Amino acid sequence: MVLGKYGTWETRIDKEPGDFATEADVEAEQAILDTIRAGRPDDAFLGEEGGYVGREDAGRVWLVDPLCGTLNFAAKTPLFCVNVALRDADHQDLAAAVADPCSGEVFWTDGEKAMLRGADGVDLPLVPDVGARLVDINVDRGAMRSGPLPTAIRLLTTAEFEASFGPRVVSSSLALAWVAAGRRAAYLTDGARPDSVHFAAGLALCRAAGCVVTDLAGEPLYSGAGGLLAAADAETHAELLGLLSRA
Repeated sequence: MVLGKYGTWETRIDKEPGDFATEADVEAEQAILDTIRAGRPDDAFLGEEGGYVGREDAGRVWLVDPLCGTLNFAAKTPLFCVNVALRDADHQDLAAAVADPCSGEVFWTDGEKAMLRGADGVDLPLVPDVGARLVDINVDRGAMRSGPLPTAIRLLTTAEFEASFGPRVVSSSLALAWVAAGRRAAYLTDGARPDSVHFAAGLALCRAAGCVVTDLAGEPLYSGAGGLLAAADAETHAELLGLLSRA
């Protein structure tokens, strides 16, 4: 559905300053919701566009961002994805998938193994790797609406970071999937929220692939310091934490 609407005129649905949805966002989310309702009618659903649907005490919750990278999609830039994550009542990952409509790739996990299904339908393991030394950093305007310059963005201005890594910016879900796949050394963002549909599927992939995932202070996610750092290995994670502390 998303791919079929890519490159066509889309009606903007304004949400807040600097942020909007398109018809593709809304229709893709409805298609996913209809599919889940048909197969798992007792499960709850949290969508980026429609919010929470289902019982508050549901044992399983689907977290769905039907079009991650809407700004890229609207600008006809092929860096966007569709992501779905399933968690139990204890917030444990049960399954997740991040689909790249343009490449035909689907990054997926069943909660244990992490795999990449190519356009040919063949599944291969996701293997984190830091060889590219590329780091995706979220510089979305939403992280800069109030308060001091976000930590992840301050990192870009340091000579130490520039000497060791190359910065890249892409959709959050796709960026996390690329860390799990060995295409990026790490991903950083300020403002990551608990149970966010933007990060749930990508984080599930990173955990299953063996990446190191913490907040920007090196603590467990959502423990208070805020932000998100997902790195391909412990050495890269420690190096970036050191740079962040001096940024």
